[in-house]
Amino acid sequence: MKRLAKVLAVLAAVLLAAFLIFRVPDTEPAAMRAKYGGPPSQFMTLGTGQVVHLRDEGPPDAPAIVLLHGSNSDLHTCQPWADRLTTRYRVIRFDQRGHGLTGPAADGDYSRPAFARDVGRVADKLGLKRFVLAGNSMGGGIALEFALAHSERLAGLGLVDAGGAPRLEKARGNIGFTIARTPGVARLMGQITPRSLVERSLRQSVSNQAIVTQAAVDRYWELLRYPGNRQATMQRFSIAQQPFAPAALARLKVPTLIIWGSEDGLIPLSSGRWLARHIAGSRLEALDGIGHLPMEEAPQRTVALLEEFLPGTAQAAR
Repeated sequence: MKRLAKVLAVLAAVLLAAFLIFRVPDTEPAAMRAKYGGPPSQFMTLGTGQVVHLRDEGPPDAPAIVLLHGSNSDLHTCQPWADRLTTRYRVIRFDQRGHGLTGPAADGDYSRPAFARDVGRVADKLGLKRFVLAGNSMGGGIALEFALAHSERLAGLGLVDAGGAPRLEKARGNIGFTIARTPGVARLMGQITPRSLVERSLRQSVSNQAIVTQAAVDRYWELLRYPGNRQATMQRFSIAQQPFAPAALARLKVPTLIIWGSEDGLIPLSSGRWLARHIAGSRLEALDGIGHLPMEEAPQRTVALLEEFLPGTAQAAR
């Protein structure tokens, strides 16, 4: 019995040492704000007390477009679109709850309706009565959630490799999301998050590897470790996401553009085709050789599609 106790004590000591060696601490909020929250960033407090990292650019009286980033990303992923659109449109993007410099949700709610309510709160705070809403991946699912609840506020809807459709075929996935969905291992991710894991996850998500720069990997890695974001990720992935009901989508009366990377290994193109079938009058554009982040992988092609789609919706937003 004494020998077993000694073995267990040694094992515990080894595990503790391994944890201390491989543990990656949270980033420092002030340093992250200085690095990723400089002008034109602003920090806006919503009525719930949630402080949101936000960028509001372009002519203030121009038609407004709100852009939503995807899971474990941040507002910087929309930079290629913002660079081109802000000459003619008011472009708003923000770090969603549990992401970027916004940090964890004040109410601890990471359901899709909670994310959608934040869209409405941000729009209200900025005085947006009607606007175009576009989102990538998780952000696309949130945009669709908002559209189904508040279609009267939307002049147009953009879905970019969006969540919310059933998975009609097996996806390749990526290592980061796989770990986040594995309960026991996910707990370790709250403390042990090597940079190499983040880089591998990003590379598995895209086809255009040129966008996986050292600066991009640093940003994903550092903002994932913003205090509370790793725990928020675990909570979010523990919630089962149900696909939208076809009957609800059939009632949607908002002009909708669907953009999809044909090489998306996270949410396959078949999901985009499913959305296009069930959203009346929607337009699907599939991009050959592009993965899960079309707005970064093919910024010129995707923003051209968006600009072609916007004139009619912009007039409605105005």
